[in-house]
Amino acid sequence: MNPYTQKNISKNIFTRAFKPEDNEMFIWHRDKKDRIVKIISCNDWQLQIDNELPIILKEGFNYLIKKETWHRIIAGENELIIEITELEDGELV
Repeated sequence: MNPYTQKNISKNIFTRAFKPEDNEMFIWHRDKKDRIVKIISCNDWQLQIDNELPIILKEGFNYLIKKETWHRIIAGENELIIEITELEDGELV
């Protein structure tokens, strides 16, 4: 079971919604592709990259998460809604 609900927009673009009460499931993980994460809606949610301090996510901002980079989200208030674009190998950011 995933800690989010997902809606596919296209082959490599999808949205995800996370609820703060599922925070026990927000674990450190790595992705197989580079991703651009656009914040659609959030309130005090954070992103933590391995060996870095957490940063507060801001609505309307894009965050690049490189493939195979350990990271996690930290729950804030209300629901977090993001749009993820997975980049193909060699695709420029």
